Amino acid sequence: MKKTSTRLADGRELIYYDLRDDTVRDAVDRRPLERTHTTSEVRRDPLLGDQVAIASHRQGRTYHPPADQCPLCPTEGDRLSEIPDSSYDVVVFENRFPSLAGDSGRCEVVCFTSDHDASFASLTEEQARLVLDAWTDRTSELSHLPSVEQVFCFENRGEEIGVTLGHPHGQIYAYPFTTPRTALMLRSLAAHKEATGGENLFDAVLARELADERVVLESEHWVAFVPYAAHWPYEVHLYPKRRVPDLLGLDEATRSEFPQVYLELLRRFDRIFGEGEPSTPYIAAWHQAPFGTLEEFEGVTRDDFALHLELFTIRRTSGKLKFLAGSESGMSVFINDVPPERAAERLREVAS
Repeated sequence: MKKTSTRLADGRELIYYDLRDDTVRDAVDRRPLERTHTTSEVRRDPLLGDQVAIASHRQGRTYHPPADQCPLCPTEGDRLSEIPDSSYDVVVFENRFPSLAGDSGRCEVVCFTSDHDASFASLTEEQARLVLDAWTDRTSELSHLPSVEQVFCFENRGEEIGVTLGHPHGQIYAYPFTTPRTALMLRSLAAHKEATGGENLFDAVLARELADERVVLESEHWVAFVPYAAHWPYEVHLYPKRRVPDLLGLDEATRSEFPQVYLELLRRFDRIFGEGEPSTPYIAAWHQAPFGTLEEFEGVTRDDFALHLELFTIRRTSGKLKFLAGSESGMSVFINDVPPERAAERLREVAS
């Protein structure tokens, strides 16, 4: 992998990740852009104890542009985009309309390929490995920023999810706090450790799932399963079998095997509702240990956390979506219409 860092016309950082070491990246951003000004602010809810990002400048972000005006495609002739070069393998750049900025964190865009009509599932294993390497590198770099406490790599796919740009891409949020969902995991981790005299909760969950009927696929270094208490109709958790706190902890054998396993999972997601159906909308979310202090979670260290990816769709059956209505949105109590065991069975049935 070759990494080349440059700057866009408004001062934002852009990084090329290339498969070939001899690739030269010297194209200049020719757009007449002024420096970006953001209004991002993080406010704490005193009742719930969580944080809300207030980012009114995002109202003006690009919204469903036609394909020939996609800002994530390479620059071509007089059609200028966020990527100055005429081609690329993987690109990461600071979001022009970030939810978090400055002391409130940082937001980046990850373009998986220059092919506008592709998807992550259509990437080659070599391309998918390059994306994994980019995620890992950005996790490392962002973790050293003084304002960053947790790094979250994710992909939103499909208009039903709320995606406004059709080009295959994901995002990275670098939060200045430990996210509420991670905090819940850490509290459960601490409570279980104390109650069992030191047993790791992630290890216990993984052992239980490996012995149960909800395993979707398993390889030498990875296992994917539908969790016992799945929140979403089709939800898969992907774990490395050796517990590590973040992407940086993966060894070479586990990294090398990831593309094959993950691409197969994504392709199964595209097949679960049958031939002729549109591509399945999904969210793919990497859960990594925070880089800040864990003092409030007594007895827990970063090494107790288990890196894993959660992949889920809001589609519950052909042509029907799972909406977060009163119970889910009002009380955070999910009601799942598809038994996890049946979801796992279906995802095994559509294996390549």
